[in-house]
Amino acid sequence: MTTYNQLAGYRVNYLSTDPTLNSGNEGQVWYNSTTGTLRALVQIKAWSAGSNLPVGTNQMGGAGPQTANISFGGTPATPPQTKTAASFEYSGYTWASGGNLNTARTGIAGAGTQTASLGMGGYKFPGGSADAETYDGSSWTTVTSAPTAGSYASTGTQTAALYAVDGTTLEYTAPSWTAGGALNTPRSEASMAGTQTAGLFFGGGPQTAASNATEEYDGSSWTTSNNLNSGRVQIGGSGTQTAAIAFGGAGPTEPQIQASAELYDGTSWTTTTSMATARSQTSKGGSQGTFTAALAVGGLAPGRSAATEEFNSTIFSPATGAWASGGNMNTARGSLAGAGTQTATVGFGGETQPGANNMTAATEKYDGTSWTSSGNMGTARYGMGGAGTQTSALGFGGYRNPGGRQNATEKFDGSTWTATGNLNTAGDGLSGAGTQTAALAFARYIDSPAGSSGATESFNGTTWTTLPATMGTARYFSGGVGTQTAALVFTGNVNPGPGLTTATESYNGTSWTSAANMNIARKTISSSGTQTAALGSGGSTQPGVTGGTELYNGSVWVSGPSLATARGFIAGSGTQTVALTFGGNLGTPARSALTEEWSGPQTTATASTLTTS
Repeated sequence: MTTYNQLAGYRVNYLSTDPTLNSGNEGQVWYNSTTGTLRALVQIKAWSAGSNLPVGTNQMGGAGPQTANISFGGTPATPPQTKTAASFEYSGYTWASGGNLNTARTGIAGAGTQTASLGMGGYKFPGGSADAETYDGSSWTTVTSAPTAGSYASTGTQTAALYAVDGTTLEYTAPSWTAGGALNTPRSEASMAGTQTAGLFFGGGPQTAASNATEEYDGSSWTTSNNLNSGRVQIGGSGTQTAAIAFGGAGPTEPQIQASAELYDGTSWTTTTSMATARSQTSKGGSQGTFTAALAVGGLAPGRSAATEEFNSTIFSPATGAWASGGNMNTARGSLAGAGTQTATVGFGGETQPGANNMTAATEKYDGTSWTSSGNMGTARYGMGGAGTQTSALGFGGYRNPGGRQNATEKFDGSTWTATGNLNTAGDGLSGAGTQTAALAFARYIDSPAGSSGATESFNGTTWTTLPATMGTARYFSGGVGTQTAALVFTGNVNPGPGLTTATESYNGTSWTSAANMNIARKTISSSGTQTAALGSGGSTQPGVTGGTELYNGSVWVSGPSLATARGFIAGSGTQTVALTFGGNLGTPARSALTEEWSGPQTTATASTLTTS
């Protein structure tokens, strides 16, 4: 009989505790004698939705990592069949306009970072472009043109880029161009990864017969390596010569647009998780992202797409981090709302004690050490939704006793609150995401036999619009994080219904989709982070409260260290790695003024249990 040692090259270790896990443990199996379980370590690879581009665009240039990216040029959906000079910068959460190129063009290639990028070549319609420009984070400057005009693949940095031109290679070493080595298999509309002296070239065309060829560059010559599993033209990619990702494209013959993705380890390609949206002609620039944190932007799907997808590959280990005490709030309260970061948060509203007339309009700001009272809200209430930042916050909905469920919305400028457009559906126990001028309100309890609601509304800075998107699990007092077009909702109360839920759903700007459940069913949880990097802590377990903390990486929830003080009806702000929780109910009539600060690495998950002994 074949043993595990013969199959995997490892023995099944007998351990009293799980080992410290890292990539070196991947695929290993061990027996935990304390829990009586057979355990193994796995790697999760997944695509998740990011915020959409302001306009669907294909054949853009791109540069920078997943959380600080820039896309520029290309052909936008509106007006049709034109070229653009527009640039858009991605923070990992949202896209914002950057400086315009000096020469509008499509099919442009990119290299570098968001604040030090290089745009090369492209097409002007009519004719090819040899133009090259550099970006400093605010404006583009024309530099020495490439020796050859056209649309090609690229990688590297702003001052040391590699640019493939059909069968040849050009090297840009600021401020001049020189000839590089010739490709073994000449082709266009391929993708690149790596650096000027350690490059990778893969895929490409002609369009009628997409190639699966892969070649590696050593700074002077190209060497043929193992082929892609699927030949394709107009392919996207990023990473290094020994750790690259290829995604999308068309082929093996047009117009077969692909969603598939492959990972390269320096020797061979392995098929991995596919994108949600099949497309070709995503933004070009092999310096975009890494093997484990890549970005696919725009493209043809077959119409011009605004979709942004993030690829993350994580070796899972137990979530670590720690909670530490922060300064107490001036007004103890539960069921309050908050917005901001760990060192610049605003907390507002809430309930100081159970019963009538105990809601508050008090507002406080936290500077990382202590809370300072600020201007009161116009309408005292609790169970509100919140969005925005410490100096540009939004509070909406909630409950007054007496007065009932509210639809009032107020804007905070750092010192005073101002009334603005009302929600279309009054409710309390709302969740919120986004900014003061681009917010999302979802989940609430309404005055209806239906009770909990899955309704979603968007705010443009002035008015709320009810969206057709409805959550799969109607709920209230849920956790909510993210942006107006890339949000996450988790846990909450379902009434009438089964009560507390562990359900998680993600929102892509159009619809809600089920995601992995949390481990603890609860409501009134503190929430921080983004759609793909969220933190939830505390909450009411009915009866009782919990201090349990869980982290989400876009695929699974993982347990982390608990709060020092368990409590529900708690507020949160910040990111998954630098978060804040404040206020809450202690499971008794007493309301809390406690603040706790979280610091910890981005989520990694626990090992998988294979079988129980």
